[in-house]
Amino acid sequence: MDQLVADKLIAWAERYNNPRYFEEDPIAFPRRFCNMMTTIQPVLGFEGGEWRPSLQDVEIAAVFSAHFAWGRRAMIVRDCSRLFDEMMWRPFDYVMAGDWRCDNSSIHRTVKWSEVAAICKRLKAFYSSASSLESLSADEMRVIIYGQKPDPKAANKKIWMMRRWMIRDDGRVDLGLWKNSDKRDLVIPLDVHVYRQATELGLTRRRSKDIVTARDITDSFREIFPDDPAKGDFALFGYGVNSNA
Repeated sequence: MDQLVADKLIAWAERYNNPRYFEEDPIAFPRRFCNMMTTIQPVLGFEGGEWRPSLQDVEIAAVFSAHFAWGRRAMIVRDCSRLFDEMMWRPFDYVMAGDWRCDNSSIHRTVKWSEVAAICKRLKAFYSSASSLESLSADEMRVIIYGQKPDPKAANKKIWMMRRWMIRDDGRVDLGLWKNSDKRDLVIPLDVHVYRQATELGLTRRRSKDIVTARDITDSFREIFPDDPAKGDFALFGYGVNSNA
């Protein structure tokens, strides 16, 4: 990798791996539950009693926030708020109760309430016999939770983004709650925008926007962040900010 490019990527990653750039971002929702879970004092529940979120609350918030993470950030935040209002801000209780809103009206772009209900149904089945989504691989998450067909070539952008949130543990933006997973194994969440940025920076020469390309970009970041290649996601965020300035 060109040293000038590497230096810029390092500088952007350091600057933008900062929570102030992600206050109005999908990660703000699992972050909110995480902060309530780890605070010393329990929070007041909607029934007036004390309540503390669980790891499952954070995971469910991450599942849906990642699922909604396409389009303008303001729209994503608005629709995530609508969803958690429906859940009375207690995602795990909502999922396990089984009384999910299920109709064909839109909650976020093409995502309908019936799709949310289907994910809730799969989450309830999973949590009935397991305690954490950490046990699932990205491919298993795709099928078991999101209900999509297996696809060994899929980049699984939203799943790798969720995994980044839950695994990276530098105490800045990401949550670091999954302690049995290694951040060195994370893959850059790849979508059209990330692909364009990566090709402009010379991080990949591949043309397909698939998991092989996502791993190729990740390997490029591994040259400068050997123990934390997904930190490169913040470098790409910084590149996007500065190239649009």
